[in-house]
Amino acid sequence: MKKLLLTWVVAAFTLSAAAQPINVSKARFQKGDNPEWAKPETSDAAWGELDMTKTWDSQGQSINNAYAWYRVHVSIPKSLLQGKDQNRIVVFDLPKADDTDECYLNGKLIGKTGRMPGDKGGYASAWSANRSYSVDVKTGGIRWDQDNVIAIRVYNSGEPGGLFDRPLSIRVPNAAEGLSMHLSDNNDKGNCVVELRNAFPLAVSGTMDVTVIDRETNAQVAKVSKKLSPKQGKPASITVPYDKSKVCVLNASFKDAKSGKVISRRLPLKYILTPAAPATPRFNGAPLFGVRPGSPVIFRFPVSGERPMKFTATNLPAGVQLSEADGVLSGSVARQGEYTFTVTAENAKGKASQQFTLKVGDRMIALTPPMGWNSWNCWGLEVTQERVMSSANALMDKGLADYGYCYMNIDDGWEAPERNPDGTIAVNEKFPSMKALGDWLHERGLKFGIYSSPGDYTCGGYLGSIDHELQDAESYNSWGIDYLKYDWCGYGREHAKERDKGVASYVRPYLLMQKFLRDQPRDIFYSLCQYGMANVWEWGRFVDANSWRTTGDINDSWGSMFEIGFRRQVGLAPYAGPGHWNDPDMLILGKVGWSSNLRDSRLTPDEQYTHITLWTLLASNMLIGCDIAQMDDFTIGLLCNHEVNLINQDILGKQADRTVKDGDIEIWTRPLFDGSYAIGVFNVGAEDKEVDLAKYFGKLGIKNLQSMRDLWRQKDLATSDTRWTVPTHGCKYIKVKY
Repeated sequence: MKKLLLTWVVAAFTLSAAAQPINVSKARFQKGDNPEWAKPETSDAAWGELDMTKTWDSQGQSINNAYAWYRVHVSIPKSLLQGKDQNRIVVFDLPKADDTDECYLNGKLIGKTGRMPGDKGGYASAWSANRSYSVDVKTGGIRWDQDNVIAIRVYNSGEPGGLFDRPLSIRVPNAAEGLSMHLSDNNDKGNCVVELRNAFPLAVSGTMDVTVIDRETNAQVAKVSKKLSPKQGKPASITVPYDKSKVCVLNASFKDAKSGKVISRRLPLKYILTPAAPATPRFNGAPLFGVRPGSPVIFRFPVSGERPMKFTATNLPAGVQLSEADGVLSGSVARQGEYTFTVTAENAKGKASQQFTLKVGDRMIALTPPMGWNSWNCWGLEVTQERVMSSANALMDKGLADYGYCYMNIDDGWEAPERNPDGTIAVNEKFPSMKALGDWLHERGLKFGIYSSPGDYTCGGYLGSIDHELQDAESYNSWGIDYLKYDWCGYGREHAKERDKGVASYVRPYLLMQKFLRDQPRDIFYSLCQYGMANVWEWGRFVDANSWRTTGDINDSWGSMFEIGFRRQVGLAPYAGPGHWNDPDMLILGKVGWSSNLRDSRLTPDEQYTHITLWTLLASNMLIGCDIAQMDDFTIGLLCNHEVNLINQDILGKQADRTVKDGDIEIWTRPLFDGSYAIGVFNVGAEDKEVDLAKYFGKLGIKNLQSMRDLWRQKDLATSDTRWTVPTHGCKYIKVKY
């Protein structure tokens, strides 16, 4: 996670004329920020020089929360216009900029990506975006065959920073090069919009052909053809309907009538395998919950079905009560023991019952992995109390609470710049009252999580807990906190002072907070976030951690999910169990963005099914990282499949491990409480694969396959039905008995 920081950029270099695209790697460089540096007459003779293809950190410059400038001097020959089908536009392709940039040509602003601090809407990073700025030949201020000054202002919000990835390029494109195709999968509406955009003020026309293919039957289910003429600022589009219960792919192709250039895109469409829940009540959670003696009980029975619904119980232990209207169990139990009782949910369509056990003992926190939501992958440091409450309401309204999601966790960004005079932690203006927020969540049967660091500052530059651990633990108790994510970050500076960097030096800060948390009269889930250093899985349970991150932060890419899920979790199963879980990080589904600028997850639909399948097999923390209010039917289907979720919540508490690796095919298996096994068959390769599970019966220990069930479709399969096509980065999820 990155701190908020600032930086400006400018560079200078002289290049000889050429009819080919002009590429420049070196630039003049100066720390600081001065609008005069955009002007061509400004002298930069005393500036330093940097390579624009590498971050400034890699070249010995550390600039955080600040600006810097690059300046490039270049002669642009008019011969650059020769041999092209248009001579109105010149394009300046910039390197990527970490984090935001403004680009000036001879003092005139020609482009900007991201938002600087002080801009309307506040700072917004765009470090991964490509930057191509088009300039009008006549009005853009180009000085043909003379010295031109390209000045680039860069702001960095956390290391690394500056320009990187590629050189500055100046080119004259053909007209069709301004075209780009954008596909929007509107799963809730059951259609996909194919949009053709034109970045240049140049006339372009051609034909768009779109087909939709059922990937399971290879049948064509839709075809549309249309002539399009997109203009700058006025895209042209086609809307293509599809059946979201089918596993389909959309193929779109546009052919420019003048140049013959073809632009093609392929988009696997979102598909929903999870059957609709019945209107009758259905219990969707594990049949047990653990709590320490005397600690508050807060447990909302996860039951789907038509509302209103009435909850009743027989043989409740003394000290707890069940809310008739919403099924929230509350109170406390003073004596250790196992208390089994029956809960019944009834509505106008029918009723259902569950035999439930409340376990009361000293080490009973998190007998199954936590399910809920965390603010980081969604809003990053821009989280607010209002957004937390909105997410909690959406969790209830969209039915996720009926499937066991209950933790509402605030990540970094809630702390005030200074502590209170008595040393207690203070909240910033975004959070009017932590106590009121905690009470509001608990009234709804939800739980309340928070974030801190054992260091002086958090990853986002907010106050950490060092030297105030007891006070912070007591504050958490008074606010009603149920979950603490404790992130190493700023403690790295303290750790650097240690002479002995052995395991004990990594354990020490977490053991200290453990004592103060467990001294509080409420149960607080203790989540260690230190990225797997010193093999935390080997000692996490001995500091009474309820989970520990095994890797660095995840992002919404296949490469990140593959490395964290398929490579870094192998062999970790023996260290997980009830009360102590490996944590491969939060979920990357739905609308994410780590800021107020949210976008769809970049994972394909198949990759998202793989994500949930693997995470449930791994007994992972199931913390949603998206804006729940904007969640579509596809994402709800991924998160609200009770048979899939019950694998994650299986009370045996055994994590899956990899049983088979055969090229691109990986099979992970998990033993379950009822004697069956959950099996995930994954294709991690770039091509679809034909798989016969029977081929691997020996390695899986299967001698006599008695039953097999498709968990996503909630459908029994014939034991002879062991041959499947597994799509690239996709999976097959089954439950078997043998």
